[in-house]
Amino acid sequence: MSPTLTGYLLAGGALLLFTVGTLVTRAAASRVSLGIGFLVATGTNVAFSALALAVQRALAPQPIAWDGQAFMLFALAGVFSTYLGRWFFYESVVRFGPAKASIFQVSSPLFTALMAWALLGEKLSLSACIGMAMTVGGLMLVGSKPGAFSRAGGAAPTAAVQKRSAGFIQTALASVILLGLGGSLAYAIGNLLRGAAIRSWNEPVLGALVGAGFGLLLHLVFNRDKGSVMAGLRTADRGGLWLFGLMGVCTISAQILTIAAMRYIPMSIATLITQLMPLLVFPLSRWLFKAHDDFTTVMLAGSGMAMAGVVLVVLR
Repeated sequence: MSPTLTGYLLAGGALLLFTVGTLVTRAAASRVSLGIGFLVATGTNVAFSALALAVQRALAPQPIAWDGQAFMLFALAGVFSTYLGRWFFYESVVRFGPAKASIFQVSSPLFTALMAWALLGEKLSLSACIGMAMTVGGLMLVGSKPGAFSRAGGAAPTAAVQKRSAGFIQTALASVILLGLGGSLAYAIGNLLRGAAIRSWNEPVLGALVGAGFGLLLHLVFNRDKGSVMAGLRTADRGGLWLFGLMGVCTISAQILTIAAMRYIPMSIATLITQLMPLLVFPLSRWLFKAHDDFTTVMLAGSGMAMAGVVLVVLR
């Protein structure tokens, strides 16, 4: 099997796992609060990746060559992806549904390409510029749906006034554009860091464990309601906790496959494949959640334009 085909298969497997994780998130969040679910999912990330590393070491007992720089890159990737990116994405899924949230994730390869241009001096071709314009235009179409900049179902004028008085943070949380693009940018930075790390230190499982560990540490440090979260764990719906645990297994497994794929194919291509979730999430959400009202012609056209634009950028 050629290295390129290996990379494509790894990225394709990650796409399937990310899709399952996205759908499970919505089902789980209806039964368990997001703060508790985030802790369970991130804890599962650490536990499952540690188990996977133990199995890997048992099958291949040769010692791991240490690379301090790559270790730090994986750790920083965990800060951006496991902590910041996931928080943005979970908020998007809960507030606006898995279909709409996953649409914005396809812009992650676009941000990766832009950062490579800005930080590594890569030149953008005419087709790449056209692709960026298509992506931005597609996202604008997605966000132009009535009520897209507010909570699902809309809000009465009085509620809107109350939201404005709550300040910028509440306004940001009510915007699908800010939440979606914020998560996409955080994931792009994480992918860039992982791609640089895996090329010098071929340890995708250990790298995923390091990132998950740092993400969990940040969550514990910055969570102001530790007492209520621990109390909530004891009384939370057991089925919802299992769903968040399943989601954690899916996301860390997909992350390991994505990191491994970056060893064989360009990181922008690997990221593109793993972020094409709308192709699967759209029909599955319609089937599983009966989300008939979420899909309009304009929204579908915008998502198609955005994905086509990303393809032009990363395949330039």
